[in-house]
Amino acid sequence: MGQASALDRCSDQLDATLQLLWAREGMDTAKAPKQAWPPWPPLLFLLLLPGAGSTSCPAVCDCASQPRAVLCAHRRLEAVPGELPLDTELLDLSGNRLWGLQRGMLSRLGLLQELDLSYNQLSILEPGAFHGLRSLLILKLQGNRLRIMGPGVFSGLSALTLLDLRFNQIVLFLDGAFGELGSLRQLEVGDNHLVFVAPGAFVGLAQLRALTLERCNLSMVPGLALARLPALVALRLRELDIERLPAGALQGLGQLKELEIHHWPSLEVLEPGSLAGLNLSSLAITHCNLSSVPFQALYHLSFLRVLDLSQNPISAIPARKLSPLVRLQELRLSGASLTSIAAHAFHGLTAFHLLDVADNSLQTLEETAFPSPDKLVTLKLSGNPLTCDCRLLWLLRLRRHLDFGTSPPACAGPQHVQGKNLREFSDILPPGHFTCKPALIQKSGPRWVIAEEGGHAVFSCSGDGDPTPTISWMRPQGPWLGRAGRIRVLEDGTLEIRSVQLQDRGAYVCVVSNVAGNDSLRTWLEVIQVEPLNGTLSDPNITMPGIPGPFFLDSRGVAMVLAVGFLPFLTSVTLCFGLIALWSKGKGRVRHHMTFDFVAPRPSGDKNSGSNRVTAKLF
Repeated sequence: MGQASALDRCSDQLDATLQLLWAREGMDTAKAPKQAWPPWPPLLFLLLLPGAGSTSCPAVCDCASQPRAVLCAHRRLEAVPGELPLDTELLDLSGNRLWGLQRGMLSRLGLLQELDLSYNQLSILEPGAFHGLRSLLILKLQGNRLRIMGPGVFSGLSALTLLDLRFNQIVLFLDGAFGELGSLRQLEVGDNHLVFVAPGAFVGLAQLRALTLERCNLSMVPGLALARLPALVALRLRELDIERLPAGALQGLGQLKELEIHHWPSLEVLEPGSLAGLNLSSLAITHCNLSSVPFQALYHLSFLRVLDLSQNPISAIPARKLSPLVRLQELRLSGASLTSIAAHAFHGLTAFHLLDVADNSLQTLEETAFPSPDKLVTLKLSGNPLTCDCRLLWLLRLRRHLDFGTSPPACAGPQHVQGKNLREFSDILPPGHFTCKPALIQKSGPRWVIAEEGGHAVFSCSGDGDPTPTISWMRPQGPWLGRAGRIRVLEDGTLEIRSVQLQDRGAYVCVVSNVAGNDSLRTWLEVIQVEPLNGTLSDPNITMPGIPGPFFLDSRGVAMVLAVGFLPFLTSVTLCFGLIALWSKGKGRVRHHMTFDFVAPRPSGDKNSGSNRVTAKLF
């Protein structure tokens, strides 16, 4: 009686197993054929079917902590344990000593959805090693000793969505390495020895949406391989020794929305066409060596919403250069070298609401930089040596509505408010707080400067005020003078004119200005025209009696002097004059005289001279 009941239980178990298998295959269990199993044949079927009755848990593993999970992590296993339950959905073999995976070793686990083989000693994955795992969604292989990824390794994993290959020793990705992973959406390949990615390595990854390449030995962006990823949305290129991103390097990634370039120490310039073909909504170029905002490379990104250029040695944000980025909402430039943000710097950005410029060298941030300061939501300004004067009154007014992040900005000066953050000020300010002193001319050079044509003229001017005023120069009804060219303004505010010309004559205006006011001063430049020098070698007034016509050196004479040499030429001329003198003395017919022109120096009172100097020379 007991034996019969055991057989009945086996029969019931077989029926349940078949129902489970039909359910896994998508069959309707209600339509499954009903069998009246006799007592003995089911027992023989279960005993003869290989692995059909393998429902026990391997002794070294844990099968009770999680349903349909076999946890064998850190058990010092050197091979995949046998007798794994057929309905296993999670198999954790991480932290063991597995050295290889042969074809068919896991093929019986058709219901497996996640396989963790990380941090073993795997160096060999035979083609077809994962054959039969048609339900596998997640495969973790990080922390092993894999070196080369070739075709066929991942065959049979048609449902795989995440593959993690980090922290291996992979050097090459060969053509077709991922060819059968048509459902893969996320690929992690960082922290390898990767030096080359074949152009066809990513062929077949039609659904890949996120790719991370970090901390490897790539010396250039594998543009040809990346172009085979039509559905890629996020690309992260981190900690690479790449010097440049050439024009068109990422062309073909039309669906890419997020691009991160992080820690490229050799990247100093972003070339104008380097982002051609992209339509990004988020761009981060951080911890690189950019010295200025790469406006030319960004102009076409009209759908860009987030721009992060933190940790670059960028010193200034000029006016209106960001206006083509009409949808920009957030700009992050923390930890850079900012010393100034120009007025109207963010004009044209109608949706702009977040600015992070923490930990820079800004002394002020003026209200005119923003198109609508009241629409600003987040302003991270801490870590800057701010001067709390009238330029920051707008910030004091909005301090209760702005999100300053973890710490509000503090005053570095003047001394009576030093160290005080903006939230500590009351609505009624004491006298002398947040005030400015208008700019005034403090020192200047002569109001009347006289220079000779071709000479050099310098105009000096300095101002005083709080904040420190800027010094500019202009011509009346003319443009402002710049810092380059023959007429230029030096760093200290001095106006310099090199190679003075007659048309430089006239007035020059020095303007000192700050946010509280301005002052100006006019200086006049007089230019003296230099007269032609008298008595040159070609001057007809120098005559030699007895020799017809004037004495001069033409181009042939000069060429003869250069060819023969100066000393031989001088010797020959001396000899000739000596012979002429002897001949004329013998004949008694030549008069010895020479005629010179002499122009006396102008007297010191000449209004056009400018000083006591001789403007014509004696020959």
